[in-house]
Amino acid sequence: MNKKKWLAVVLAATFAIAVSGCSGNSSNTNNTSEPGNEGTNKKEPVTFTYFNATANKDIDTNKTKIGKILEEQTGVNFKQEFLVGDLQTKIGTMIASNEYPDVIQPDAGIDKIIDAGAFIPLNDLIDKHGPNIKRVYEPYFNLMTADDGNIYFLPFSPLVGEYIPNPTIDQGAFWIQNRVLKEAGYPKIKTLDEYVKLISDYVDKHPDEDTIGMTLLTHDWRFFDVTNPPNHLAGYPNDGGVQVDMKTMEAKVYGDNDDTKRWLQTLNDLNAKGLLDKSSFVDNYDQYLAKLTSGKVLGFFDYGWQAQQAFNTLRSNGKDDLEYFPLPIVLDENIKDQYLDPPSFVNNRGIGISVSAKDPARIIQYFDNLLTDENQKLTRWGIKGETYEVDDKGRLYQTDEQIAKLKDNDYSREIGISYYSYYWPMYGQGSTFPDGNAVDPGRQTEVAQASFTAEEKERLNKYGVETYSEMFAAPEERPWYPAWSIALEQGSQAQIFSVKQTDLQKKYFAKIVLAAPDKFESVWNEYVTEYRKTPVEEYEKTMTEEVKKKVQKIQGTQ
Repeated sequence: MNKKKWLAVVLAATFAIAVSGCSGNSSNTNNTSEPGNEGTNKKEPVTFTYFNATANKDIDTNKTKIGKILEEQTGVNFKQEFLVGDLQTKIGTMIASNEYPDVIQPDAGIDKIIDAGAFIPLNDLIDKHGPNIKRVYEPYFNLMTADDGNIYFLPFSPLVGEYIPNPTIDQGAFWIQNRVLKEAGYPKIKTLDEYVKLISDYVDKHPDEDTIGMTLLTHDWRFFDVTNPPNHLAGYPNDGGVQVDMKTMEAKVYGDNDDTKRWLQTLNDLNAKGLLDKSSFVDNYDQYLAKLTSGKVLGFFDYGWQAQQAFNTLRSNGKDDLEYFPLPIVLDENIKDQYLDPPSFVNNRGIGISVSAKDPARIIQYFDNLLTDENQKLTRWGIKGETYEVDDKGRLYQTDEQIAKLKDNDYSREIGISYYSYYWPMYGQGSTFPDGNAVDPGRQTEVAQASFTAEEKERLNKYGVETYSEMFAAPEERPWYPAWSIALEQGSQAQIFSVKQTDLQKKYFAKIVLAAPDKFESVWNEYVTEYRKTPVEEYEKTMTEEVKKKVQKIQGTQ
C-alpha cells in the first residue's frame, strides 16, 4: 500500500461519522461573532503565560511581528518562558506548588503533568469554541482521548491535506563535516566502520589541527541522542526504546543487545584513540551547540531539528567546509536504512491549558484562530513580501535573500517564526494547503532547492541526487509509528522499566565508553546484569500490546 492510500485509510477509519469540515481545508472558520476572534465583539487585551519545555529566548509574543498580528486579531498576548536547567526539576516544582502557567508544553514531562491533574479537559471547550480544532484534529480524536474519555492536550502532528516528505533531513543522521568528505573525494559511506575510518583518516592527515573527531549530546532528556543510534544503525526508525517486528508487531528492547554493544564498542575505540570528545557526558545543550558551531567537530549523530540552531549559525558564518552533510549510516552492508519518518501521529506530546488558567475559553479561541489556512501560512511562512513571495501560479517561494535572513536565529525570532512554527496547535509538518503549497516551507521543493548553496548542489551532484532525503531509503509503512508516543501508566512495571533503563544508561554508558579497552567487556557485562534485573519482559509485553492496540485504533478495528 502506498503512503497516500495508507493515509486515506487512517483518516477514514479513525472516525465513524464523516464530518464535512474534516476533508480538505475548505471549511476554515473565523467566528467573528465570538470574542477572541477578529470582529466587532473582540474582548479587551489580555496576556497569558506559556511555559515551553524547550530551548529558546523568553519573550512576549506581541514583541514579534507574527505575534503582534495575532494579537490584533484576538486581543491575546502570551508571555513565553522556556526551559532553563533540568526539565523534571522544573515540572516537579510546578506540581509541588500546584501553581502553573496558563498554558504548558511539557515535552517529555507530559505524563507527570497529566497525572498531577495539571491540565483541564478540552472536550467542552472544543465543542463550544473550536470549529477549526475539530476540522484539523477530529480524525485523531480516538488517539488523543485518555482512558477517562477526556482530551487534555493538542498534539503537533495532525496531517491536513496531502502528505509531503521532507526533502532535507530534520530527523536522525550521522553528520560529517563537508571538508572531511571533500578531502576523501566524496566516497560512498554506508557502514559505521567506514564512517569512523573517514574521521580517523582526516585526523591522521591533519595532526596539528584543533579538531574533535566525534562529540555526543547527552544532556538531560536529550540523552536519547546517545541511546537511539544503535536502533538506527540496525535499520529501524525512531520507535524509542524498542525495535518492532514489521510482521508480528512484537516489540523488543535493544538497550542491551548486540546493536548497542557494537555502538558503544565503537565509541570506546574512538575514545582510546583520542577521537571522542570526553566532555560529551558532562556538557549541557548550549555547550554542545557551541562545539558544533566552533567548526572543530568532524562528526556526530543527531536529529536535524535538534542541531538546527548550530546549522543556522554555521550557514550565517559562510564557511561551507565547516558545515555538515547527513549520512544514513548502518552497521552492515546488508542493512536497509530507515532514518526517514513514515507518516505518523505523535500522541504523547502537545500543548494544554492548565488548571491555573484565568480564562480557558479565551485561550482555546486563540488556539482555534491559529488553525485557519491563513494563520498557518502566517505562522509557518511568515509575512508576504518580507519572508516569502507568491509567483503568478500561486506557488509560495522564498528569495535567496529571504532564505539567508531566516537562517539567522535572531531574525527568525524577531519575525516570530522561531516561536510559532512549532509547539502550538498546528497542521502537521507534512501537510499541504488546498492549493497544493506545502504548509512547512522546508517541504516546498522550490524552497528546499533554492536554499541550497552552489557548493551544496555540487556536493549532492557528486552523489547523484538533488536533495538530502534522496540519500536515504524511503520509509516503510508502520501504522503504529512512533512507538515512543505510547503513554505508559505511571507506576506500572513498564513505566518503572523505562525510568530504570534511562537511569542505568546514564550511569553506565559513560563508564563503558570511557573505560580502558581491556575493561570494556567487564563493564559492559556489569551493565547487562543490572539491566536484566529490571522488568524488561513486562515492558516488552506492554509495548507489544500497546503497539497492536494503536494499529487497531488506526485501522478502526477497536
